Amino acid sequence: MKACIAGIGSYVPAKVLTNADLERMVATSDEWIRERTGIRERRIAATGEACSDLAVQAGKRALTAAGLAATDLDMILVATCTGDYPLPATACLVQHQLGATKAAACDLSAACCGFVYALSVADAYIKTGMRHVLVIGSEVMSAITDWTDRNTCVLFGDGAGAVVVSAGDGERGILSTHLRSDGTLCELIMVRGGGSRTPPSEKVLAERLQYITMKGNETFKVAVRTLEEIARSTLSANQLRVEDIDLYVPHQANIRILKAVMERLGLPIDKVMLNVERYGNTSAASIPIALDEAVREGRIKDGSLVMLGAFGAGLTWASAVIRW
Repeated sequence: MKACIAGIGSYVPAKVLTNADLERMVATSDEWIRERTGIRERRIAATGEACSDLAVQAGKRALTAAGLAATDLDMILVATCTGDYPLPATACLVQHQLGATKAAACDLSAACCGFVYALSVADAYIKTGMRHVLVIGSEVMSAITDWTDRNTCVLFGDGAGAVVVSAGDGERGILSTHLRSDGTLCELIMVRGGGSRTPPSEKVLAERLQYITMKGNETFKVAVRTLEEIARSTLSANQLRVEDIDLYVPHQANIRILKAVMERLGLPIDKVMLNVERYGNTSAASIPIALDEAVREGRIKDGSLVMLGAFGAGLTWASAVIRW
């Protein structure tokens, strides 16, 4: 059996935070942000709106698109680094809210690569006998963003995207997934406080260690290199050429990174899904939100060959090829 995408959905909060809004919060400008990131606005969760709330909305839409009930699900995987609580898993909260009474549920943490990592897990479980797995990427990045740090606060947004992965046969389905990591680069993107290494304390709050930090220049270089490398190895593994890909859906982090990767791969812009200007970097939610938009816009149709590519904290990077 092949693991096929049976349904897809996404959800973003109602609140829009524009670059003009950020100009009133930190020393930055719309022009500076757009030139360096390509971002014009991002969505921000409302007070009391948590990761599971976004995930449930995206999950419901994916189930509707698949024509399935929550009780049909065998498993729920939530890719996130901003879960509701340290424990239990946010996926268990989603399972309860959806009423997926037969589904196992757990979280997967691989930062911006989380959705592709979770997709690979779903693919493996389908091949071992499961019928329907709900894979959700959901993030409330605003909760770990330092809104006084102009270098990072302009980058992130909140949202969720989901797919139902179901067993099928024929040519449709996930052709392959490819996962990589390099822990020697862990300090490039990091939240230093709040875990068992540096538990919550007055010191953590005073030094603002509960917020995400990033070494921008180093991250840029690694991101471009790893995205190109894994795209080429993925194509090679499937005996494909760049020209065979109908749409490339990368993690929406920074337009300069994406343009550099497109140039290296020889990918024309009309074969790349870009929505970073409207949502910013939503981490694990980035790729499924972009996928859902591409489907709704008619850029992905039955039979389309779609390649995913992501990089994130860890450092992790990942890719997948799907015959839609």
